[in-house]
Amino acid sequence: MRKTHRPLTTVALALGLFMAALEMTVVSTAMPTVVSDLGGIEHYAWVFTAYMLASTVTVPIFGKMADLYGRKPVILFGITLFLIGSVASGLSPSMEWLIVFRTLQGLGAGAIQPITLTVIGDIYSLEERGRVQGVFSAVWGISGLVGPLAGGLIVRWLSWHWIFYINVPVGLGTMVLLLAFFHENIQKQPHSLDIGGALLLGLGVGALLLGVQGTGSRLVPLVLAAVLLTAFVLVERKVKEPIMPPAIFVRPTIAIASITSALFSAAMFGATTYVPLFVQGVLGGTATQAGAMITPMLVAWPVCALISGRLMVRVGFRPLIMGGLGLAGGSTVIMALVLQPGAPLLLPEVAMGLFGAGLGFAATAVLIAVQTSVGWEVRGVATASNMFFRTIGGALGVGIMGGVLVQRLTADPSIPVHAANELLGPEHGRGLGDDVLRQLSGSLADGLATNFWLMAAAALLAFAFSFFFPRMKPAAKPEASEAAMH
Repeated sequence: MRKTHRPLTTVALALGLFMAALEMTVVSTAMPTVVSDLGGIEHYAWVFTAYMLASTVTVPIFGKMADLYGRKPVILFGITLFLIGSVASGLSPSMEWLIVFRTLQGLGAGAIQPITLTVIGDIYSLEERGRVQGVFSAVWGISGLVGPLAGGLIVRWLSWHWIFYINVPVGLGTMVLLLAFFHENIQKQPHSLDIGGALLLGLGVGALLLGVQGTGSRLVPLVLAAVLLTAFVLVERKVKEPIMPPAIFVRPTIAIASITSALFSAAMFGATTYVPLFVQGVLGGTATQAGAMITPMLVAWPVCALISGRLMVRVGFRPLIMGGLGLAGGSTVIMALVLQPGAPLLLPEVAMGLFGAGLGFAATAVLIAVQTSVGWEVRGVATASNMFFRTIGGALGVGIMGGVLVQRLTADPSIPVHAANELLGPEHGRGLGDDVLRQLSGSLADGLATNFWLMAAAALLAFAFSFFFPRMKPAAKPEASEAAMH
């Protein structure tokens, strides 16, 4: 059995994570330009929601497959899907097709991030893991610096299509390194994959997102979501190898980590989706200026994650989680107060930096606490479960905020929705009449103001739940064994 080359495997994993992180910042920066080209602002949130829905549903599936069949084939398959979805997204002729191909891209993303973090948990000890997770968080900081600038330059000098094509060389390089230097010894055993549970979860989450984001009747999809997700829970309690074992959620560490992760992710994805839209649509900024607003968050996060990784062995997980989420909650309140028409950009940029700092302290501690609480044989499932709640929280948060925004923009039937597409174009709606422009800008600002308060509410709730996080030591033995998970 060939031995894994840890440094080069780590480089490969960092490249894959960089690709996913860069995609988030570049797409957020370029989306207003995409809308001005393709139209369909009423579907704006679905470009993000479809991606997150696909990755949300597949995270626990890929996590279970990684425990059953090994990490390497699963992450290679995920990168392949991500690259196919990236190229197809760049070729999209309409907003509807872009949503379809972003879904495919999200299917691949459902394997990349959780399996990357699982491999880190496999090849590094607890003492090393805190430092390495901090280094990997730095990948997000680098993408935060590169993404907005790259997005602005690509939109200006090439076209928005290239924000997707740039993934191809990075993804191919990652695959080559993993094939050559990452090796694992998997004990082949008979396994069964919970296909029924996976289908119920996917359909249930999809119905839930339709219910919270839909502009028509929401009762039917919400009732359908309740039925499907209840059936999913019942199935998971009975099958031999569930994709999301119910037993892990009776553990206080994983239960509270799941709740707080969903809530702070709703605030985080809300910020990365709607703050750039506010800068371009309300303040009339450029794509580069819009992306620069989320850069402080993506720079402060890795710095504080690195500090968190070094501190947690000495102070434990709970103080870092509580302190980080408290800082994040306070900063979102500041954003909700200052993000108004005519606002200077300096204060919200500082608030975004504080928000990223808080999440840097908390998110790293939450993830390592979850990984520490279980053994190797279910670490993939445990990691994927935490990532599942992060992505479902982000998807629901963006979906709810998207529903609020569409409702505000369509409140006056005399103003066509396509007028909002022009508002986000390079001319900022100068071809519209003064009355239409004034009313449309006001509706967009009102909808986004509501969304910023929803972000603050989610972050503050995450802080409230952090008080229930167990007092556990990083050196504690895993709480659960393989037998306990089935």
